[in-house]
Amino acid sequence: MPEIKVHSDVTGTAWKIVVSEGQAVDEGDELMIAEAMKMEIPHLAPEAGVVKEICVKEGAAISEDDLLFIIET
Repeated sequence: MPEIKVHSDVTGTAWKIVVSEGQAVDEGDELMIAEAMKMEIPHLAPEAGVVKEICVKEGAAISEDDLLFIIET
């Protein structure tokens, strides 16, 4: 199956992960909320699919372009 890799848009903290591995998601569904400079930045699914892997732990520091999720489409 083809895979989509979701990368971070910002440097900050993986404040809250709202999906789990194996969960089906639709395009635009919230995957995670990052916190950067006291702002909450949602990371959304770019396409529908199934979350194959969560590559970051909740509360972890993240940098721009870090791999966050792999989604099977």
